[in-house]
Amino acid sequence: MIRLSVKILKAVRLKLFLACTAVPVTTTLIAQEIIPLASTPGISIRGLSVLNDSVIWVSGSSGTVGISTNGGNSFRWIKVPGFENRDFRDIEGFDSNVAIIMGVAYPAIILKTIDGGLQWKTVFIDSTKGMFLDAMDFSGSLGAVIGDPVGGRIFISTSKNSGDSWAASPISRNVAISDGEAFFASSGTNIRIWRDSVLLFASGGKKSSFFLSSKMAYRLPMQQGRESTGANSLAIFPQRNATKGIVVGGDFANDTSNFGNCVLLTLSPFSMSKPETPPHGYRSAVDYISADTLICCGTSGVDVSIDGGKNWRLISKESFHVCQKSRNGKMVVLAGSKGRVAKLSW
Repeated sequence: MIRLSVKILKAVRLKLFLACTAVPVTTTLIAQEIIPLASTPGISIRGLSVLNDSVIWVSGSSGTVGISTNGGNSFRWIKVPGFENRDFRDIEGFDSNVAIIMGVAYPAIILKTIDGGLQWKTVFIDSTKGMFLDAMDFSGSLGAVIGDPVGGRIFISTSKNSGDSWAASPISRNVAISDGEAFFASSGTNIRIWRDSVLLFASGGKKSSFFLSSKMAYRLPMQQGRESTGANSLAIFPQRNATKGIVVGGDFANDTSNFGNCVLLTLSPFSMSKPETPPHGYRSAVDYISADTLICCGTSGVDVSIDGGKNWRLISKESFHVCQKSRNGKMVVLAGSKGRVAKLSW
């Protein structure tokens, strides 16, 4: 009888301990919320560059660029002269004065400012039929831009001088792509420069979805078969020796479906796995907040994971196109249609 009582007592203590230790985790999840920042109506924002907890650049439709130097409390909105009808799908900020914007097509262009957006210089232009730029990334002075296939080959151009000039990359000739496979210009995040030199990118489209580089090509276990399906965004944990990555996407024409919308990556040696609980719908952007905490967003909502992407929790049904954690700080910013800009409280 005494032994039984001791066992029961230990069991009760264990349950109490587990219940108590679970409280902080639950509190953390509940505390995560989306807080609106200063926005501008009437445009769709897909370009986002968060330099630190103060400086934020955004870009989007109707030739619009925005810059905040106070953490998003206010923005200075700019209509780039001569480009008022262009859609700037991606932006890279270097500081509060220097930034680069990418116009997708007709013709494809890249512009640069060094005076906070007062003046813009054309640093790249291509009028080739079928040219459509999708995303760009920078690591220091090295930059890369990716576009839809032209003549059956991926379009990739690189810059070694912070975007002042651009040259075709050998990867354009070396990496083949299947008919109906392309890239999405949904958030400017499907190309990444890994370890300061290796280009990684993720494709989607009618026939297939791949994780690609100059040395490897792996078919992603993601939803595919339609022009609206496949990978939209790629994130690599931002430490030089890190090998963790993640790809999100799905089907933007059926944005509440969570089928085939997320793949977890290990880059060396390469392996892929699916999450236990995927994000709750199509997701156009993903980023690491910390080694284990991630955020992703899309037109059907925002999800957060606190276990490295294995399980995702829906924290908002509000639509956003792009999300990003600041390079040198803690701020996490989201942006999307109707000129909305917001931050994550975490």
